Amino acid sequence: MQIQKAVITAAAPNQNRLPLQQLVDRDGREKTALQLILEETIAAGIDEICVIIQPGDTDAYQAAAGTQMGNLHFIEQPEPLGYADAVYRARSFVDGQPFLHLVGDHLYLSNTNIPCAKQLVEMANEHQCSVSAVQSTRENNLPYFGIVSGSLVPRTDGLYQVDQVVEKPTPTYAEQELVTPGLRAGHYLGFFGMHVFTDDIMQLIGQLMETKATAQPTLSDAVAMLPSRGKYLAYRLEGTRHNLGIRYGLLKAQLAIGLSGQDRDTILVELIDLLANRPNTNGSDTGATL
Repeated sequence: MQIQKAVITAAAPNQNRLPLQQLVDRDGREKTALQLILEETIAAGIDEICVIIQPGDTDAYQAAAGTQMGNLHFIEQPEPLGYADAVYRARSFVDGQPFLHLVGDHLYLSNTNIPCAKQLVEMANEHQCSVSAVQSTRENNLPYFGIVSGSLVPRTDGLYQVDQVVEKPTPTYAEQELVTPGLRAGHYLGFFGMHVFTDDIMQLIGQLMETKATAQPTLSDAVAMLPSRGKYLAYRLEGTRHNLGIRYGLLKAQLAIGLSGQDRDTILVELIDLLANRPNTNGSDTGATL
């Protein structure tokens, strides 16, 4: 299975400005979130990239992409018809081939010298099937992620045969139905915002849209049907995802990147200084008491 194309979705009404935000990378260079996502994709050996955007965003995204960022295509989603529809817009681009999919409101930080996307692509190539990246996710974050459950694949650490996929489950449902052996209590396998899909996903989205089984099918609706098509795996990568769209998400992502890079000591000093000099509840300086 040769994975030569990638699809990045960035068309959601509350998402489209996030990839344009400016951050500082591990080497202290200013880049947009979009540039960091594109670099992640290219590091996996993929430079044929399609970004799904809102109408009118092309110029802003071209500017945010910078230069030498692969063979970049933009496809507009004319109406905000949801995540599955956004992915489906790229069906002509992928043309029946397997593809890497990333979301435009997440940043990815590897714990090794192998980028997250490359880890996932290598696993998909080894097993010749759709593979979704997952991360151990605390119960309080269930409202933000699709959750999977499954059984460990023998002889491969962190690899699961997927049994069930549920979009943003309630804590009660997750506790009853989605517990995965080996995770800490109150933790579940949450989507990482990164997948390798075969063409099965486009066929399943198309079926959902044609049958109108739901008014606006989600990507998780289609992904939940993948096990019926054959082998579908979830892989716990050596890395973390950072959701820019949650409260303080951009701040948390920037701190995570900075603390893993060359300016770690400077950032720690600045954080300590901020904490030492923060006012207490009555407005007086607490620095002397720390």
